[in-house]
Formats: sequence, C-alpha cells, structure tokens
Amino acid sequence: MLKLAIYGKGGIGKSTMTSNLAAAFAYLGNRVIQIGCDPKADSTFNLLGGKPVEPVMNYLREHDEEPERIEDISRIGYGGILCIETGGPTPGLGCAGRGIIATFSLLEDLGLFERYRPDVVLYDVLGDVVCGGFAAPIREGYAEQVLIVTSGEKMALYAANNINTAVQNFADRSYAAVRGILLNRRNVLEEEEKVRAFAGRAGLSVIGDIPRSDDITRFEEEGKTVIEGNPDLPISRTFLELAQTLLQDQGEK
Repeated sequence: MLKLAIYGKGGIGKSTMTSNLAAAFAYLGNRVIQIGCDPKADSTFNLLGGKPVEPVMNYLREHDEEPERIEDISRIGYGGILCIETGGPTPGLGCAGRGIIATFSLLEDLGLFERYRPDVVLYDVLGDVVCGGFAAPIREGYAEQVLIVTSGEKMALYAANNINTAVQNFADRSYAAVRGILLNRRNVLEEEEKVRAFAGRAGLSVIGDIPRSDDITRFEEEGKTVIEGNPDLPISRTFLELAQTLLQDQGEK
C-alpha cells in the first residue's frame, strides 16, 4: 500500500494536485482513499462533481455521537475513490489539529483500511503549521512518504522548508520520509532554478513538475479533475506519469 501525505503552503494548489493525483491512481486501476485534512474541507470537491462530502467534525457536532458506518462520513467519487474530509471546529472555537487526531482515531475504530483494502491512501494536509494534529499523518504511522508541493514563490518555499524540517525531526523514529518536491508552477521569475536550488540544498529531488494549465481551471469549474475531463490531455499525462513513478518506486521497496 502506498501511503502518501501531501503537504504545502495554504493556497499553493495542494488540493488540486492531490485530487488529480488520486484520479490518476484510480485511472490506472488502483483502489484509492483520499482524506482531506484541512478545516476548509475542500480537498475532494473535484472528485465529487463539486459537491462536498459532510466533514467528520460536522457529523460529530450535529449528531453528538460517533458514526456507526464509514458510509456516514464518506462518499464515493470518480474512479471509485473513497472521499473523506476531517473538517474542523466551529470557527473561532477549538483546535483544527485535534479534529484531525479525532478523525484518524475514529477511522481506525471503524476499520477503514481493513474493510476497504486500498492500494493508495492520500492525505491532503495544510502545511503552514506543521504541529499537533497537522503532523499526525507523518508521526503516527498513517503515511510513509511525504510529497511537498511548492512553487518558486518565496513564502511557498519558506513553508516547504518548514515542512521538510518537521519531517526530519521525526527521522530517528521511523516515521514518514520526504519522497520529493512537486513543483506546481506559478510562472514566477526563474521559478525552476529557485525550486531546484532549494531541493538541492535540502537533499531532495523534484519528482514532479506541473505546468500552469487552463485545462485544470476549466475542469475544476465543472467539479472535475483533468483525468476525468480528458485523460489524453498533456496535463493529464503529466499526472499519470507521476502516479506511475510513485507506484514504481513503491514496488521497488
């Protein structure tokens, strides 16, 4: 099983990258779970036709009890992908990180992985703050690899460095390791040079290079990934090639 946590600065396109990658894995014939770990709960929109799934934290608040079935807190999206969102607390109250921890504990109690038996699990995690619950995927054994999404923008690279440092702090505990950098281009000046220089200093590889694409925006307006919209587009092939690379690396371990 490939268990991958995708981190990056808020607004860097992390959810777009994650959902398109999930769709690519599914297109290649894999059973996929995508878990959104952001209070905005928008990670899986493009797998569900733009219609949100009820976040776990919302369910717990509204029903005042834990769900009895996985189906109560999930929906099936494109390619059979099981979509779950942790959500967060009522705005201004509580800690979103604790919501992630509570959700993960609940999913264990419901036997999610034993029942669904996925080939790939993707965690889409806010990366501006890598502490508490937001670090749960990398320190609690849920994910084995981390993919850091960044552009060549200064604050995106700053967040990427913080994420890499956080993962390195857990290195001696056999937790998740950084698999590499995913460059999501914003067409800033000398973008590739800046990202590759950062990766070199950090001892990381740039495992994927996603160009700016009007096709991504066009299909997002329809609540779709580019894989669902048209798997033969150049941008779709880029995501498919990235998925194949990650699967091949997993198979060689």
